[in-house]
Amino acid sequence: MIFPLVWRALPGPTALKVLELVVLLAAITSVLFTWVFPWIAADILPPPDGTIDSPGVG
Repeated sequence: MIFPLVWRALPGPTALKVLELVVLLAAITSVLFTWVFPWIAADILPPPDGTIDSPGVG
């Protein structure tokens, strides 16, 4: 499993390891939402249609 390997690799006592894991997860989430997901949306997914049909308006 990955988690035990990460847990053993982190330095410090248990409280510090928990804090390090929280910071690490926040950093990974930030990178995903800042660069990875927008890249996927721009390069892999088809472009949006861009029109909205509103029946009864107009």
